[in-house]
Amino acid sequence: MAEPDLNLLIALDALLTDGTVVGAARRLGLSASAMSRTLSRLRAATGDPLLVRAGRGLAPTPRAMELRERVQHLSQEARAVLRPAPGALDVGRVEQTITLRANDGFVEAFAARLVSAVAAAAPGVRLRFAPKADKDVRPLREGQIDLEIGVLGETGPEVRRQALFRDRFIGVVREGHSLLLAEGKMTPERYAACSHVVVSRRGRPTGPVDDALAALGLSRTVVAVVPSFRAALSIARASDLVALMTTAFMGSVWEHEPSAGVQSFALPVPTPPIVVSQMWHPRLDVDPVHRWLRGVVVRVCQERSFAHR
Repeated sequence: MAEPDLNLLIALDALLTDGTVVGAARRLGLSASAMSRTLSRLRAATGDPLLVRAGRGLAPTPRAMELRERVQHLSQEARAVLRPAPGALDVGRVEQTITLRANDGFVEAFAARLVSAVAAAAPGVRLRFAPKADKDVRPLREGQIDLEIGVLGETGPEVRRQALFRDRFIGVVREGHSLLLAEGKMTPERYAACSHVVVSRRGRPTGPVDDALAALGLSRTVVAVVPSFRAALSIARASDLVALMTTAFMGSVWEHEPSAGVQSFALPVPTPPIVVSQMWHPRLDVDPVHRWLRGVVVRVCQERSFAHR
């Protein structure tokens, strides 16, 4: 029985990723005619058309869609086997773009230090921060992002994870807000009586604070929902609305804006701690560059401590 041509695996990955013969050829540095012949060999080897004409483009068959994730994983594993062992890595000579997905709070608090630390050791490594619209695990599985940073969500059982730090929510109001000028201890009743602005990428007006208030028979009035901490801070600074922030985000704000025009306070109700982790797909578990970057992320996060004021 003839051994299969494993080069076809790399070609199939390129074809299923790009969806076009021309695009796949460009990825692999081949001519379009050479890639077209390779597609014919793949069809013969798999017994399936794989990509069929659909208007001016090509559409994957059900078999191709079934194979896509497996082929991508196998292709990346094969490439990893042929890379130098981790001990031989010279990060100063690496030329690579690494995509991280994190929310604006993490980017605000840590991106500058992370970029600086990476550039100092590996000037050829570029960090690309992708927007975090949700916690969908597919971008990790499909290789669209290399490292996810945030609170654990529906990541899938295969995803690797490492805790980076613990954060917590705090309240933030403009300087001179009546909530902080009033005498006496901050109470859940006084806090709930205010109008609030909350941060939610999905537009949800409620969260852990509302659960804690509900346990006391209280509820708050949320009059604005925004997608980022920076937007909520801007609103709180210019109004009487109370914002809900994290200590990591506000620590960065005060570091760069000592006179930010806002004050923070400890919430009068308990909320679960926020455990921020880094997550990655198993195919990158032993990748030397990825392992090095994960170590840098851990170091940068552990070097910072935050306190509200």
